[in-house]
Amino acid sequence: MSTKDYHPTMRLQMAQKRAQMLATIRQFFAERDVLEVQTPLLSQAGNTDVFVPSISANITLHDTPTIYYLHTSPEFAMKRMLAAWQVAIYQICPVFRDNEVGHRHNSEFTMLEWYRPGFSLNELALELAELLTVVSERVQVLTHYSYSQAFMDYVGVNPLSANCHVLSAIAEQNGLSGIDLGEDHQGWLDLLFSHLVEPNLGHDSPTLITDYPPATAALAKIETDSDGNKVAKRFELYINGIEIANAYDELADSQALRARFEQDNIERTQRGLPVMPIDERLLSACDELPACSGIALGIDRLMMVLAGAKSIDKVIGFGVDRA
Repeated sequence: MSTKDYHPTMRLQMAQKRAQMLATIRQFFAERDVLEVQTPLLSQAGNTDVFVPSISANITLHDTPTIYYLHTSPEFAMKRMLAAWQVAIYQICPVFRDNEVGHRHNSEFTMLEWYRPGFSLNELALELAELLTVVSERVQVLTHYSYSQAFMDYVGVNPLSANCHVLSAIAEQNGLSGIDLGEDHQGWLDLLFSHLVEPNLGHDSPTLITDYPPATAALAKIETDSDGNKVAKRFELYINGIEIANAYDELADSQALRARFEQDNIERTQRGLPVMPIDERLLSACDELPACSGIALGIDRLMMVLAGAKSIDKVIGFGVDRA
């Protein structure tokens, strides 16, 4: 072990910039009367999403060995607060995802999440632009770009009509060989979008990708667009080819949400993944959730963009390999 291995992975000057950014964010929400909250890092329920792996923790509760889960997002607990209090809330907290390592990924990272009762997605996008303007100290105007149009511009086919055979051939032509996703249509779309579309987004101005396929709705509502297609009411923010934030027009329907969780667990079983316990308290609160939009923003990735850092290790205290 090197004598320098105890050093943080980011420099003091970066830590000072990060601290200032967090102070600016808190001031931004204080001026708008958005309440800062804190929710537990450990939960009895895990994230059912197939592609968002939870980290489990063995604890002893009332002298009984019990499995809890480090939250992948504060979303579930914050929505329970939102249902009870019916006021705008935000949180800055560590979140955890298993097997997340890379120059943009770390198993533990920091998330800013906020919920705005009565806000449409467009109103939330405007507030996001205001926040980016404040933290970057220059006016930010967000470009809106539909998922289908971005896919057609950079992949060359309509994602809603192209079949798996066509998508597989495009992957092969672009060097994504040796991948067999079978008839997983959304899986092929995700693969091509991440490799062929995402790197091109948000270089001229921060870009919001909108109108995602329904299969990606997660906890967002679904609506019919002007062309008659079902789309998820959500957007993602990209800057310099990096996904920074993810927003939903929040689904407030416990039966629909339960069906999504149960379908996730069916898919987990098919993939040989553990079935995750469903958050029954969230479902109980869901029908009392006010009409609202919510957004999760990666603090570390935003810091990377603002500071021009090439690796997440440069903007966090200790990367997972040195934790």
